[in-house]
Amino acid sequence: MNPFDLPLKVLRNLPSPLDLPLALKELSDGMRARTMPRPSVTTKKQLPLVDDSQVSGIQIGEVSGDAAIVWARLPYAADVEIAWSADGDAGPWNTLRAPQALDVTDYTTRIQLSGLPRNATISLVVTAHGLEAAHAEAWVRRSSFRSAPDAARPIRFAWSADVNGQGFGINPEWGGLKMFDTIRRRELDFFVHCGDTIYADHPLQHKVDDERGRSWTNVVTLAKTRVAETIEDYRGNFRYNWLDPHFTKFCAEVPQIIMWDDHEVVNNWSPSLDLMRDKRYVIKDLKLLAATAARAFREYSPMPLEGFGGAGLLYRRVQYGPLLDVFVVDMQTHRGPNSHNTQTEGPGTAFLGEAQVKWLQQELLASTAQWKVIAAGMPIGTNVADGHDAEGRVKWQGVANGDDGEPSGREIELAGLLSFIKANAIHNIVWLCADVHYTAAHYFDPEQAVFKDFLPFWEFVSGPLHAGSYGPFNPDATFGNQVRYSRASPVRGASPAAGYQFFGEVEIDPASRCLTVKLCDLEGAVLHTEVIAPQ
Repeated sequence: MNPFDLPLKVLRNLPSPLDLPLALKELSDGMRARTMPRPSVTTKKQLPLVDDSQVSGIQIGEVSGDAAIVWARLPYAADVEIAWSADGDAGPWNTLRAPQALDVTDYTTRIQLSGLPRNATISLVVTAHGLEAAHAEAWVRRSSFRSAPDAARPIRFAWSADVNGQGFGINPEWGGLKMFDTIRRRELDFFVHCGDTIYADHPLQHKVDDERGRSWTNVVTLAKTRVAETIEDYRGNFRYNWLDPHFTKFCAEVPQIIMWDDHEVVNNWSPSLDLMRDKRYVIKDLKLLAATAARAFREYSPMPLEGFGGAGLLYRRVQYGPLLDVFVVDMQTHRGPNSHNTQTEGPGTAFLGEAQVKWLQQELLASTAQWKVIAAGMPIGTNVADGHDAEGRVKWQGVANGDDGEPSGREIELAGLLSFIKANAIHNIVWLCADVHYTAAHYFDPEQAVFKDFLPFWEFVSGPLHAGSYGPFNPDATFGNQVRYSRASPVRGASPAAGYQFFGEVEIDPASRCLTVKLCDLEGAVLHTEVIAPQ
């Protein structure tokens, strides 16, 4: 995600190519991150580990067209039924049997509802009966959600990312994962989670000190005492979130569109990541770690267990009526190696990858929605470094490469996509992303760009939900990235208590067809607003 992601005690034990703070400070004059100490472990007596085996709850996801996915995690093996009604408690009720919740999926299950009436309030009852005599009492959860519209109506949704990172986990004394409570109260149609749903590579300590020397007390489970390598480790990282009541209630009430970023596997992973000298990992095979992590991610997300299209794919289009399509892209799975990123076009310059770019082009071309939102993990015009290569050159985690000239490296792929959009006159595209742990509004202006063959567009960044805060990072001028607003912590790795936790909210008005973006803080206060008229 960014070069300061690992705790200082870990960075000091890694080889020098990954030890970046000083080098990047000299490289990026605009970076305001200060080299403050990472949370340091206190010497107080260790607290007992918390048992996460009994966590349970429901999620609603992929509300699109006449369909939605209902997900559940049970505390034991069980038969599961899903009943839904568009006419309130009076019914009639449609009852479906979901796959059994068994240990093979860590007691998670899911089922797709189809044939939902459009723009209706769908009442939902999830009932489970244990397969063992000891669990004879029925497990019941109730919720409701609004199905996708088939005519223009007001739409409100939010986005953010990054949960339990940089050593800051669930702290009941501070209020737990309270950003989820803030967002839940916004009466949203849905929430887009832009990744880093877990920090599989960030173990937790019971006690840490934040940037001001304040004590932070973490809930700690067995899975959070080490980096994740096995399927049980990754599952344990997902179960950890469910220990928080704000998170559990949010998931039951707010439909989600969920993607992954890097920390579901390991920080800044790409084919060039070498774990051989990282002593934390016994398993050094990145492909095995990524495949294991992907399985756990799909198990714990309200999406098809085998991904979209039955091939483990995570990119897809969510159709939400005549005013909105959401294009969910996967910036991790199909990328080439993180490198100096200034080479000419070739296999090493892939970011979304050829197949995903073709998919996105065709889906954008086919869309008749007024607004086309591209939901991404990373910002596309922000310089995010990832150590140095063997020749001492800075490697780059994203599309941008620190070179303000003509497109090179991964920028070539983006230039092709943007040119396609212009050539086919596809208007009203907005990018939403997270990853960099601050909030910002970026306007990409061809009049200010070196590469000019594209239509102007907006990109908005917001996060974290509950993690250390950073930034801002320098914009890259190749595509004319103009920073119209930015708010970030002046201290790198500041705890959630510092207040630099952010989300974004989008509203679409059916009368004016305008799309309004609000960048918000931990308490829900609006920091910045942009109203974008349709073209």
